[in-house]
Amino acid sequence: MANSESTKNKILRVSSTMFLEVGYSKTSPQMIAKELGISTGNLTYYYPTKEHLLAVLTDLLCKYQWKMIKEEADDGISSLLALCFELMTMASACEESEVAKDFFVSTYQSPKCLEIIHNNDTARAKEVFAEYCPDWTDEQFREAEILVAGIEHATLNAIDKTVPLEIRISGALNTIMTIYNVPEEIRRIKIEKVLAMDYRSIGKRIFNEFKEYVEGMQNSE
Repeated sequence: MANSESTKNKILRVSSTMFLEVGYSKTSPQMIAKELGISTGNLTYYYPTKEHLLAVLTDLLCKYQWKMIKEEADDGISSLLALCFELMTMASACEESEVAKDFFVSTYQSPKCLEIIHNNDTARAKEVFAEYCPDWTDEQFREAEILVAGIEHATLNAIDKTVPLEIRISGALNTIMTIYNVPEEIRRIKIEKVLAMDYRSIGKRIFNEFKEYVEGMQNSE
């Protein structure tokens, strides 16, 4: 049993590294198996498809980003601003790195990963936007999250690079906060604060920190 768990963790560690350094789309199960020195059949015994591996990594990402938001809030930054900060870092990472873009966009295009994102982000929205949506039901928060996920996907997967990143970020954040009934003045203040940050270097740093976080989690198991 211990050996099986060790093999499963090794597969996750190697595949995660390849997804985050080579790119999810460019990484095949055969490449992962070769790197591990095992057969493809042995790989698919633990993870039937590459999407199953991405789903585990997406779950780790959601937990990591929520932890990051909590820490920012504890340091005096509001949860709402931290949530805006999260989208900003992902969008800037996608702008700077095709590998990062491939990874983040792939999570929104995978049904398994998208379900994880929906569940995670719905729970967060209930906490962050509770004061603006006091009478909302669980179903309303879920419906709002589906809309928000579509906005996030479009922001990360921008095709037209002639639209500056800061315009895409501000537009996405304004729309998302509007969905959750955040007053106009508060939306303006939060967006201005986010855009005042050095979001390009922060995006690179956060993406690299996530890679280190994943490696550290796997090593600790």
